[in-house]
Amino acid sequence: MYFVLCTTIHPLNSIPLAKVKTTFFCQNCGAQSPKWIGKCPSCGEWNTYVEEIIQKEEPSKGSWKPQGSGLKKASTPKKIAEVNHEEQPRWVTSDPELDRVLGGGIVAGSLVLIGGEPGIGKSTLMLQIALTLKGKKVLYVSGEESEAQIKMRADRMAAKNPECYVLSETNTQQIFQQIEVLNPDFLVIDSIQTLHSQLVESAAGSVSQVRECTAELMKFAKETGTPVFLIGHITKDGSIAGPKVLEHMVDTVLQFEGDRHLTYRILRTSKNRFGSTHELGIYEMRAEGLRAVSNPSEILLTQREEVLHGVAIGAMLEGNRPLLIEIQSLVSPATYGTPQRSSTGHDAKRLNMLLAVLEKRGGMRLGQQDVFLNVAGGLRVDDPGLDLAVCASLISSYEDTPVSEQICFAGEVGLGGEIRAVSRIENRIAEAEKLGFKKIVVSKYAVKGLDLSKFKIQVIQVSKLEEMYQLIF
Repeated sequence: MYFVLCTTIHPLNSIPLAKVKTTFFCQNCGAQSPKWIGKCPSCGEWNTYVEEIIQKEEPSKGSWKPQGSGLKKASTPKKIAEVNHEEQPRWVTSDPELDRVLGGGIVAGSLVLIGGEPGIGKSTLMLQIALTLKGKKVLYVSGEESEAQIKMRADRMAAKNPECYVLSETNTQQIFQQIEVLNPDFLVIDSIQTLHSQLVESAAGSVSQVRECTAELMKFAKETGTPVFLIGHITKDGSIAGPKVLEHMVDTVLQFEGDRHLTYRILRTSKNRFGSTHELGIYEMRAEGLRAVSNPSEILLTQREEVLHGVAIGAMLEGNRPLLIEIQSLVSPATYGTPQRSSTGHDAKRLNMLLAVLEKRGGMRLGQQDVFLNVAGGLRVDDPGLDLAVCASLISSYEDTPVSEQICFAGEVGLGGEIRAVSRIENRIAEAEKLGFKKIVVSKYAVKGLDLSKFKIQVIQVSKLEEMYQLIF
C-alpha cells in the first residue's frame, strides 16, 4: 500500500522574512555591545545596557535624499594647496549675543545643538530667533508643544515674522515631506529627543533614535546649506542627554545656563567649529522674551548703599569680552573643629592654593578659619586674572577692613606670592575706566610697552602680595 503525502505551501511562507538584527546600547554613554553586560566598560555604570533593533529599511518616501538622480560622483583626494577655501557666509541676526557666541553669525549649513535645564528658556530663545530673521523662511518644528501653545508664546514677543511656519510633528519622514514642500531657509527642532525615525525600531529618545535622527538632519543641513538648530535635553548631572556621539556630530554645542528663579541667563559654547569656544552671551528674561544684555558688567556689580567687608572687584575675560565681577568672601573662626572651605562659582582647588599662599607668604593664620567664597551674579569663572581680586577679598574679610569701591584688580598670584601678568590687560583697563573706576591694580610685568597715558584711570603696578596689601589696606 502506498501513501502519497501532499503538502500545501502557505502563500505567506514563500515570502522571505528579513532577519532582525539587535544589539545592546548603554543608555548613559551610548557604548555598543553584541550582548548584554552588567557594567559598561566605557562609563562604568551598572545595568544601563538595553537591547534595541537596529535593522534599517530602504529609505521610503519622505526620508531625506538629495534632489536629482541617485548617482553621486566619487570623491578623489586633492592636494591641500589645491583646495579652494572660501570664507563661510554668515547670517547676522538681530541678536548680538547669539552672533558673538556663534563667532559672528549663523553659518549656512551648520548644525547647532543647544542644551539647558527644563524651563530655562531654550524654546523661547529659538522662537525669538525664528521671529527676528526677517526675509528668511523659517520652519519651527516642535515635538513637545502644540501649534496653539507656540502661537501663545509668539504673541507675547514683540518681533513678528510673516514667513515663520510652525509644525507639531515627531516623525522625521513626515517632517522631511513638509520640508520638501516648504523649502525653508532656517530649521529649528524642539527637541531632538522627541523625534523618531521609522528606519530604526526603537523608542523615541533612545540612543539609536537620537543618533539616526541627528544623522538625517546633518545630511539635510550639509547638502542643502540650511542652518539647523537642535534643542536637546540634559541629564540630572548637567550633560546633554543621549549618546556622546551627538555632540561629536554637530558643529556647535551651546549651553543655556542660569537660575530659573533669577532673571538672567548665560549662553556658553563648549564646541564651535566656526569660532571661539570661550565666548559668553548674557540675556535677561522678561515677559515679552529674552533681552540681550550689552553691558553685563553693570548687572554683575552689586549696587550697595554701604561699604562692606570682604568684597573686591576683579577684571576678567570671557572669550574676547572683558567683564568686571564682584568677588565676595567671608572669613570667620571655625566653631566645629574642622574648618570649612566652600566656593560658589570659583574653583575650590584654586581657592585652597590661594589660601596656602596667603598663609605662607602673607603671614595670615587661616588654618582655623572657615572660608566662604562667592562670585556674584551666578557666574562660573576660571580666569587666573581674578586671583588678585580673590586675595584682596579674603584679606578684607580677615582684617575687617573694606576695600574701596573705586579700585579693581587684575592679576595672577603665583605660589611664591608674586603677581604675574595676565592676557589682554589693555582691554581690562579700558573696561574698568568705562565703568567709572578710579584705580586698577595690575602686575608691573603686564604693562611693559603699554602706553598708560591714554588712560584716565590710575594704573597701580605691583609685583608681590605685600605691595598690594600696603597700597590697599
